[in-house]
Amino acid sequence: MIKNFLMNLLLSAIWVALTGSLYYTNFLFGFMLGFFILWIMNRNEADQRYFYRVPKIISFAFYFLYEIIKANVQVAFDVITPKYFFKPGIVKYPMSARTDFEINLLSTMISLTPGTLIVDISDDKKTIYIHVMYLTDPETFVRQTQTGLERRLLAILR
Repeated sequence: MIKNFLMNLLLSAIWVALTGSLYYTNFLFGFMLGFFILWIMNRNEADQRYFYRVPKIISFAFYFLYEIIKANVQVAFDVITPKYFFKPGIVKYPMSARTDFEINLLSTMISLTPGTLIVDISDDKKTIYIHVMYLTDPETFVRQTQTGLERRLLAILR
């Protein structure tokens, strides 16, 4: 998998060198072109993880960017309006993540979203306590986080 990623970066750099324009859009186009070339060349190999993970990573990046923008707009709207709309609360969140790396990455992604903060992780590493600034329904928050952020993150890592 690392070999394919490094080869894809090399193909992107070759594309940028051949076209002569050093722009990030040109590099991204070269990356997509290199990904397609590598996919064609490695269709019959047994290890196809790279070709499944890259689209999942791109999808996760767009999803997480959307969630950050949505939370920032909500916080900004609350700041500029005279009435406060926040309803803070602490949620007990049962995790599907098991390894320390998965738990650490999940808690970091949750904390990066404005309006949420990790308070504590239980000793048995099965639950996270999250402070949520805009908590209307704890069950809805848990369900949205499980089906959205955690499911997509674990699909990349596993």
